[in-house]
Amino acid sequence: MSRLQQMRQKMHMDNIDAYVVMRPENGRYLSGFSGGEATLYITLEKALLLTDFRYIEQAKAQAPDFEIVDAGQHDHFTKLAEIGQGAQRVGFEGDFITYLDFGKLKNAFSQAELLSLPDLVNYLRSVKDASEIELVRQAVKIADAAFDEVLKTIEIGQTEEEIGLNLEFSMRRAGASGGSFDFIVASGIRSAMPHGTASLKRIQSGEFLTMDFGAIYQGYCSDITRTVFLGDPEDKHRNVYETVLAAQLAGIQAVAPGRSGKEVDAVARGIIEKAGYGDYFGHGLGHSVGLAIHEGPNLNKREERILEPGMLITVEPGIYIPDWGGVRIEDIVLVTENGCEVLTKAPKDFIILE
Repeated sequence: MSRLQQMRQKMHMDNIDAYVVMRPENGRYLSGFSGGEATLYITLEKALLLTDFRYIEQAKAQAPDFEIVDAGQHDHFTKLAEIGQGAQRVGFEGDFITYLDFGKLKNAFSQAELLSLPDLVNYLRSVKDASEIELVRQAVKIADAAFDEVLKTIEIGQTEEEIGLNLEFSMRRAGASGGSFDFIVASGIRSAMPHGTASLKRIQSGEFLTMDFGAIYQGYCSDITRTVFLGDPEDKHRNVYETVLAAQLAGIQAVAPGRSGKEVDAVARGIIEKAGYGDYFGHGLGHSVGLAIHEGPNLNKREERILEPGMLITVEPGIYIPDWGGVRIEDIVLVTENGCEVLTKAPKDFIILE
C-alpha cells in the first residue's frame, strides 16, 4: 500500500474521519512535499495540501497524490474551517502543535471532536521502506567518510569548533545538505557531557575526544559517535573504552525482531553495570532515525514496543565520569528478518592519536 493508503487504514482503525498534519517530517513522509508552510488535511476520501503562493508549483510537482490548496495570506486554520465542514472526529499531532494553535484548531473544527493521536503517523514512519533505508545508507556513508577524513587532520591545539566545522565541510562536499543536529565535539573533562556541543576549548594530549555527528541526505539523517584518545592513555582510559565497546557490541547482537526496546537496553546496560560504571550511564541505549534525528521506538528502560524488520535504530552506550572524561560509541543498525545489519562502517577500535 502507498503511505496515504496506510494512513487511511490507520484512521479507519482509530475511528476518525479526518486528520490534520502540521509536523514537517510527517507532511514530507505522507506527501513528498519538502517545502515550508504546509498543512495536510486527510480524510478517507480526499487528501489536501494547504500552502501559499511561494510553494504552489513545488507542491504540485512533489505531491501528485494531493490536491494543492492555496491558503492565501490567511493562516491555515481559516482555510481548514472552510474545507473541514462535516468532519466529526478529527485527529491531530498533540505532541507538536502549540497551545495557541490548538485553540485555533478548536475554532476551526468547532462542531467536531478533536483527538490527539500523534502516534498514528509516528507508527507508520517507524518501519522504513526500501527507498528510505537506501537514503539512510547514503547518509551513513557520508558520515563514515567524514570521520576517516577528519581523523587525519586532528592536531593538538585545534578547537572543538574547528573539528566540528571540518566534519560538516567534509559531509557537505560529499553531498549532504547539512548536519543532522548540532554536532557534539567534547574533549577532556567535557567528554563527560553526553551533549557537550563543540566549544572553543582546544584539545590537549592526555584526553578523550568524543565526536557525535551526522549528515542529512535527501531529507534523511545519519548519526554516528566515535571517541578517540590523544596522547598516551592510562589503564583506566583503556578499561572504560573497552567496557563501552563491549556493551555496544552486545547491544547490537541483541537487536532482533520480536525483542522490546527495554530488553535490548538491558543487555548493554548490564555489561556496564557489571564493570562498576552503572551510575555513569544515565541515558537510553538508542533511538530510531529517519526524516528526524530522534524518532521512535527507542532503546531504553521503559520502551515496550517490539522491534520489527525495517526499523533503523542507534546503539550508543556511554560512560561519563564527571571531572575525568567519558566515552560513547554509536552505530546505526537496521533490524532485519533474522537479526540486524550494522550500517555504520567507521572503525571503532581504540584509536590513539599521537
